[in-house]
Amino acid sequence: MRNLVLILGDQLDADSAAFDGFDPELDAIWMAEIAHESTKVWSGKPRTALFLSAMRHHREALKAKGWKVFYRELTRSAGVWREPDGESRASSAESFGAALAESSSHLNPERWVLVEPGEWSVREEICEAAKAAGTPLEMREDRHFLCSHAQFAAHAEGRKQLRMEFFYREMRHRHGSLMEDGKPAGGAWNFDSENRKSFGKGGPPLHTPPRRFEPDALTLQVLALVNERFADHPGDLTAFDWPVTAEQAGEALEDFIAHRLNEFGDWQDAMWTNEPWLFHSRLSTVLNLKLLHPARVIAAAENAWKQGRAPLAGVEGFIRQILGWREYVRGIYWRQMPEYLELNALGAVHPLPPFYWTGETEMVCMRDALAQTLKLGYAHHIQRLMVTGLYALMFGVRPREVHAWYLAVYVDAVEWVELPNTLGMSQHADGGLMASKPYIATGKYIQRMSNYCSGCRFDPAESTGPKACPFTTLYWDFLLQHEPAMRLNQRMSMQVRNLTRLDEPKRAAIRSRAAQLRTEAQSPPR
Repeated sequence: MRNLVLILGDQLDADSAAFDGFDPELDAIWMAEIAHESTKVWSGKPRTALFLSAMRHHREALKAKGWKVFYRELTRSAGVWREPDGESRASSAESFGAALAESSSHLNPERWVLVEPGEWSVREEICEAAKAAGTPLEMREDRHFLCSHAQFAAHAEGRKQLRMEFFYREMRHRHGSLMEDGKPAGGAWNFDSENRKSFGKGGPPLHTPPRRFEPDALTLQVLALVNERFADHPGDLTAFDWPVTAEQAGEALEDFIAHRLNEFGDWQDAMWTNEPWLFHSRLSTVLNLKLLHPARVIAAAENAWKQGRAPLAGVEGFIRQILGWREYVRGIYWRQMPEYLELNALGAVHPLPPFYWTGETEMVCMRDALAQTLKLGYAHHIQRLMVTGLYALMFGVRPREVHAWYLAVYVDAVEWVELPNTLGMSQHADGGLMASKPYIATGKYIQRMSNYCSGCRFDPAESTGPKACPFTTLYWDFLLQHEPAMRLNQRMSMQVRNLTRLDEPKRAAIRSRAAQLRTEAQSPPR
């Protein structure tokens, strides 16, 4: 064997750089299902099932080309190698490194070929395995992305601060996205102020839910395996309907463009009880698995605007998430790892409240967002940032624990994108590298953007007393705790000035109530 091409679970790209120069007569493909990937964080069943199902469908697509695929498959208790000739052999490997060691001794290829992994620790593990096996490793850049490491480094060179807005404008120029004669379409780079509407008392307008993809026989096998092998993990597979092939990913894109992009911008920040999908695309899963190329998504959205099927403000907001934010967080991740994982700029010390794993809380907003997350493996970006993330930030949860929870429960979570969004954007643990200020708010924000508060026993206008909203209490407590640091942040000046309205008895009452909330939140779940 000349090249053994290693394909990881989030690299299911038929046009991957790993296949450049692939010769079916000389080369073979290696894929491995590793239980450790579901246990190093307590991965939810929907997340594990999505990865395994998409991997197995990708394997079948590669085999249909006549390519040899060595595939390690999880079983209900261990693992087994499925050989290209149909034979099987047992596997005791519990990590990528161990699985590669098994393959190296069995196959003895001249080299391993790999597209750069999306997780720093996996990259290091594979490099160590190659060194231990004495096998040359050729690591190729992932051309699924629209900004290379070198391009991001050039953007960052000489800047005292990195800000996504300036990176995004550079990307718009480079790729010609929403540009007219070298200027931004509509005369502005950013229409964010037009994309923050709430539903009001009437609730969401009529909308078409995302297309469902009923599990086929292969996916049903995976669901049964996950339910048995990972029985004690969170999540519910009865509603599993995610796209797991490149063809389905394309259909999901077409469905979003046709039915929800037109109103996505207006309502992208709004929330409503028992409405998990609203006008969102659900495309982050197939983008992060590499089943769908971001350039295709951006082109489809821009074409919808040009054809008059979607407004510029909404299309710009959607494209910004992909061309801007998604590429930006990847650049931050690889520039800052591995030290980034340990950052804790605000000195947060509290453990994650157990109700994050059960959804058992009196706060309606948290209960709805957590129940939805644990069941479906999904919540949209405002539920993540301004409900579950906001609570953890103001509560003072250790950032690494928040990171582990987000990585575990969301089906689209891969560390390169999840970690900067969690530690940086959500928890401000990087001290402002990702976001220029901590995103904090009272319960009034949630009241304005949802109907959660109408069915809740807590009052978002109250910070103390039996009816006080925990978000409002923790908001003021956060400002009191971090007042010296926040005074140095120009974007926080107005919020800090509001502290002057609090006399000493009020401050003491807020601190006391916040301490009580932290004690009560650590009660073990049923």
